[in-house]
Amino acid sequence: MFEKKKRETLPEDHVSLKPLFGIRPGVYLAALYGAVCAGILFFTLVYPGLANPGAVLVLNSEPSGAAARIDGVYWGTTPCEVFVPKGTHRLTLVLPGFAPHEETAEVGGRLFGSLLFPLKKPLRKTLTEAAAGSGLLWSAAEYAAWSFTGEPTAAYQIPQILSEGAYRSGQGDTAALDRILKGAARFTATRAGLRDLIRAKHLVDNQGLSPSPVSALYSLEEVLAYLSKTPETALWLADMVGSETAAALTGSSWYARQRAAASSRRAQSESLSPRLGGAMSVGQLTFREIAGGTLVLGGNILVEVAIHPFSIAESAVTVAAWEAFLRENPTWSGENSRDLAAQGLVTEDYLAPAASSAISGVSWYAARAYCRWLTSLLPPNMAAEIRLPTEAEWEYAAKAATLFSDSELWEWCEDPYAPNNFLPADADIISAIGSPERLVRGSGWLADSGEARGSLPPETCSSFGSFRPVLVPNTQEQQEGSP
Repeated sequence: MFEKKKRETLPEDHVSLKPLFGIRPGVYLAALYGAVCAGILFFTLVYPGLANPGAVLVLNSEPSGAAARIDGVYWGTTPCEVFVPKGTHRLTLVLPGFAPHEETAEVGGRLFGSLLFPLKKPLRKTLTEAAAGSGLLWSAAEYAAWSFTGEPTAAYQIPQILSEGAYRSGQGDTAALDRILKGAARFTATRAGLRDLIRAKHLVDNQGLSPSPVSALYSLEEVLAYLSKTPETALWLADMVGSETAAALTGSSWYARQRAAASSRRAQSESLSPRLGGAMSVGQLTFREIAGGTLVLGGNILVEVAIHPFSIAESAVTVAAWEAFLRENPTWSGENSRDLAAQGLVTEDYLAPAASSAISGVSWYAARAYCRWLTSLLPPNMAAEIRLPTEAEWEYAAKAATLFSDSELWEWCEDPYAPNNFLPADADIISAIGSPERLVRGSGWLADSGEARGSLPPETCSSFGSFRPVLVPNTQEQQEGSP
C-alpha cells in the first residue's frame, strides 16, 4: 500500500583551517584557548583585587543593634558585614542610651581570589551605657510613645522595646533598673504592653538572661508586693488581662476589698472643698490663694496626693492679657505661626478663636512661654514663679465652688500624661521618661459630659484649648501631679 523510500546517504562536510601567519591551526587554536582561559582566571581571581582592593568588615557589638557608620555613612545595624575599600576609615557605632564608640580602622586587601574569597576583618566592640540605666531609660521613653498607638492587631504590631532595653542594660544595678520599670509601668495601657513589661522585669532580675523557675517566682513575688502597696491596682488589672483571667480576678476577695476602698476614697474626694485665701494681681490676671491639703486624684482608680499652698488665676488667660504678652513677645504672634510650626511649637490652628473671653488655640509651649513672661512681672524680692498647674493642683482648685464655674475650654497642665498616673514612681524617673503628650483638663460642660481628663501632643492648638496659670513659691517642691 505504501511505497518504501530508499535511504539516501549525504556526503559529509569537511572544514579545514588554513595556517595563520605560517602557524598551523592546531598551534594557534591551542594558544587562543589558553589565552581565553588565562583572561577568565585573571578577571576572576586577580583583577578584582587590583581594581577594587579592600576587605569585608564583620561588625558585632555587645549589646547588638548598634547603628554602624563608616566615614559618616550609615551601613546597617550590628551584626552586619560591610565591604570597605583599602585604606584608613572612621568607624562609629551608635546605640541609644550608650556612649558612641569611634575608632580608626586600617583596612587592607587581598590580591588573589578577592572576588570569591574576600578578606574578612572581624571587629567586635563592647558598648558602655552613657549613664547607669540610660539604655533602659531610652527604651522606657520609646515604650511610653508606643503606648499611645493602642492594642496591636494581626495587621499592626508594636516592638517589644522595653524588654529589649532590659536585655541591653541587664548587667546594670537591678535596683536602679527597677526604678525605671516602675516609671514605665505608668504607660502600660495595652495587653501587649503588659507582656513587654513583664518580660522586661524578668530580664532585669536575671541580668539580661532567660529566667529560671526559681527566678521567675522571685520576680512574681516582687510584682505582687509592688501591686499590693498601690491602691486599687486590682481594678486596673481587671481591665488589662483577658476575659478568663479577669473573671477570676473580679471574683477574688482582693478585688472586692479594693473596690470597696475605691468607693470610700471617691466619696472622700467628692466632699472636699479647699479653703480660699486672698487675691493678688499680676499683669491682667488675678490669682486667688488656695490652702494646701490632700487630694484624692483620679477617675476609676484614685491616688492620694499632697498639695502645697498655691495661688491660681481666677479665670483662663483672657484675650486682652494674651495681647499684652504679644506686644512684648512678638515672636509668638499669629503672623509667625509658620515659623513656630516649623519649629514644632504650634499647629495650624494656632490662636484659633473661640466664643469665649479666654484666649484659645494656644499650644502647651506657647502657654509656658506666657507663664515665663508673667513671672518676669513679679516683684524682684518675691521668691515665686508662675507656671502651668499640675493636674493635682488643677483638680484641687476646681473643687472650690467659686472657681472654674464659667469655663468651657480644655486647659493645659504642666504634667506629662501617663495613662496609669496612680502607679507610683520616683519624680526624677517620671521627668526623664517624659511623655509624648501633656495633660489637659476640662470643666463646665466638659466635666458634666464625663470628658474631664485627656491628653494632647504639646504642640497641638485647638479652638477648645486654653490655660490658667498658677503662682507658687520657688522653695516649694514641684508637684508631679501624681506620686
